[in-house]
Amino acid sequence: MNLPAMRADFVGSFLRPESVKKARKDYAAGIITADELKAVEDDAIRALVAKQKELGFKVITDGEFRRQAWHLDFMWGFEGIGHAPTKTGLPFHGEQAMIDDTFLTGKIALGDHHPFIDHFKFVHDLAGEGVEAKLTIPAPAQFLAQMVMPFALENTRKYYADNESLIQDLASAYRKFIRLVYAAGCRRLQFDDCTWGMLVDPAAVYMWGTDEAGLKGVQEMNLRINNMALEDKPADMIINTHVCRGNYHSTYANAGAYDKVAEVLFEKENVNAYFLEFDDSRSGGFEPLAHVSGDKMVVLGLITTKTPALEFKSIVKERIEKASQYIPLDRLCLSPQCGFASCEIGNKLTEEEQWAKLRLVQEVAKEVWK
Repeated sequence: MNLPAMRADFVGSFLRPESVKKARKDYAAGIITADELKAVEDDAIRALVAKQKELGFKVITDGEFRRQAWHLDFMWGFEGIGHAPTKTGLPFHGEQAMIDDTFLTGKIALGDHHPFIDHFKFVHDLAGEGVEAKLTIPAPAQFLAQMVMPFALENTRKYYADNESLIQDLASAYRKFIRLVYAAGCRRLQFDDCTWGMLVDPAAVYMWGTDEAGLKGVQEMNLRINNMALEDKPADMIINTHVCRGNYHSTYANAGAYDKVAEVLFEKENVNAYFLEFDDSRSGGFEPLAHVSGDKMVVLGLITTKTPALEFKSIVKERIEKASQYIPLDRLCLSPQCGFASCEIGNKLTEEEQWAKLRLVQEVAKEVWK
């Protein structure tokens, strides 16, 4: 059950075509209706899925074409969550990420429906024989961080006197979402999680407002809420984690090797696989992979989505071989290190350069895992 559909995979998001970008601007300006926007998105997603299949991928996504950001739109589908245009943006290296401020307006709960259920059903219906639809959502720890990091805590305390009651409500809401999306046919869910990348950053103590001992507590808190959300998940449902250090317009937010979080994240999180970025020196070496427990898989993100330059196939193969010194080759797979457009703005490459990256993933995978 843990094996990916094939050795070549991708994280989830794709560059938005101009038709989608224009339609979303027109909708925001009141020029077109919600139904007209959906029709444009539907057509673009059909074309995207056809391209994914053409390249030989057996796990497909909708490219996150219906989202402003990889994580926030999901949060907006819960009760007790509000958002507003940002005034300052989030600090990335060289650029501010201009995504909506998202905050509590009451107690967190999930009703009997969430917009992402319909998003999943649409792409699920496009899958066809031998192809599986994947849904990507922010990890529970990512949702929690949005509410308990220092910049948000004053507002959060209006509704939750302590973190524990918030954790309980959030984990319960996630368990309900997992039940709902499972009933809609989802058997492959991905938790996207930047919290681990934040924890290994040299400035982590400042970002989290604590000291080194406190960071250990944050690790345990993040692990706990993620595993709480996974309690009672259906046995035939694969749930994986993608660890990221930020992805906005080809910039990043954090840097640091996995060493500091490996024992907690890789040994104790109850997921089936980890999508891990290793595209440059920000991610450190492969040594922490020795901590990946049980029969869990690792999808090596060796192909960057941040630049158009195509990696040398020989170097990618060499790096896979190095990783296999710490975890067996039959538990490894290959993918780009992140999505191509975690937010609507997308990364700084063309659609053809995007497809070239994915063709490279397929070629290398076929040659390595013969």
